[in-house]
Amino acid sequence: MSSENPQDLLKLAVEVATEAARLIVERRRGTITVADTKSTVTDIVTAVDRESEELIRARVLEARPDDSFLGEEGDDVNGSSGVRWVVDPIDGTVNYLYDLPTYAVSIAVEYDGRTVAGVVVDAPKGEVFTATLGGGAFADGRPIRVSECPDLSKALVGTGFGYDATRREVQAEVVQHLITKVRDIRRIGVGAIDLCYVACGRLDAVYERGLNPWDYGAGALIAAEAGATVGGLHGEPVSPEMSIAATPAVFGPLHDALAAANPLRS
Repeated sequence: MSSENPQDLLKLAVEVATEAARLIVERRRGTITVADTKSTVTDIVTAVDRESEELIRARVLEARPDDSFLGEEGDDVNGSSGVRWVVDPIDGTVNYLYDLPTYAVSIAVEYDGRTVAGVVVDAPKGEVFTATLGGGAFADGRPIRVSECPDLSKALVGTGFGYDATRREVQAEVVQHLITKVRDIRRIGVGAIDLCYVACGRLDAVYERGLNPWDYGAGALIAAEAGATVGGLHGEPVSPEMSIAATPAVFGPLHDALAAANPLRS
């Protein structure tokens, strides 16, 4: 198949993500333990994170051996095709550890550095969010669109917090600055799901500092294809520095409120 064909890439991504989602749900019926930590003692990895990523890597590279692969838990693979798979094998590992029923498998597919396809599978629910560049966004095959929220004061806003205590303190100050300006704030604990919930109107906006490419790669495309405005602060693209996705009417006021709160000082 053509490496430039987003629909072909999405088809494989959905097949692999769905298989990985079934795996992690099945493993959750047993006992889940922490296998390792990353940035802090609360930033955890389970053995199932690694097993899920190994499954995804094996399936993708078996089908497309010349592609590149960037996963959260394993070593990068540098291919020659111009296609790169950006994978979070379990987004929401702490939810997974505690058996909170929201966690996801996220796979974004880039071609020449641009995300052209993405899938996020809400594993416990079995809900599948998909998008291709220019092709729209879907939930279980049905087209989705962002809400028609008209202004920030009526917006239900999602966010998340980092693992470093100093950064969390600053993030709490941002929430304090924002809480009187919005309808309410939600903290689901899964960055990819937050973005998909903006895409289908379950949230009106989401922002977070500290998301990595495997967290936002697929979800940002899905949100954008559903009509969200997606970006960082001061005209920058989505990045680990800041990720914002919102209905068009809400994006500007939310951006300005976040910029005024100075969330990047830590």
